[in-house]
Amino acid sequence: QDFYGAVKLALGWAGWKTYLGRPDTDNYRLLALGTLGTAIRVGKLPNEALPVLEAELALSRRYWSHDEECILIAQTNVSICLGSLGRDDEALVLKRAIYARRVATLGISHEDTIRSGINISASLLALPRWDETRSLVLDTLLPAARRSLGP
Repeated sequence: QDFYGAVKLALGWAGWKTYLGRPDTDNYRLLALGTLGTAIRVGKLPNEALPVLEAELALSRRYWSHDEECILIAQTNVSICLGSLGRDDEALVLKRAIYARRVATLGISHEDTIRSGINISASLLALPRWDETRSLVLDTLLPAARRSLGP
């Protein structure tokens, strides 16, 4: 079940308090930290969320360096938060790196790769780089989505 607003934030804090005492290497602690950071960001507090999401990324790199998906998810959370703060240039650099890694590991037509490409387009629109956005969406993402997801 998905939760929103104050309920999501309360659940984020409850999860973090529950797993805070566990070691840094505990997977549930890492998941609780990411959930809390995302709940804070979605709750319209991106300045407060960024350090939490950066801590999640640092822990992912330190203890789960073998788990590329874990790191890519944490990087995506940070990049979206940077965009929420209006730091679109920084977000774009990170989103491009995530997309490149997903293309290399999953292929251009994988749903997660397409989603990462859509994240890039959001940053390009915010900058605003209309021509680049149009080219990415129409020439790259749309054909890949049609191949893998259907018309």
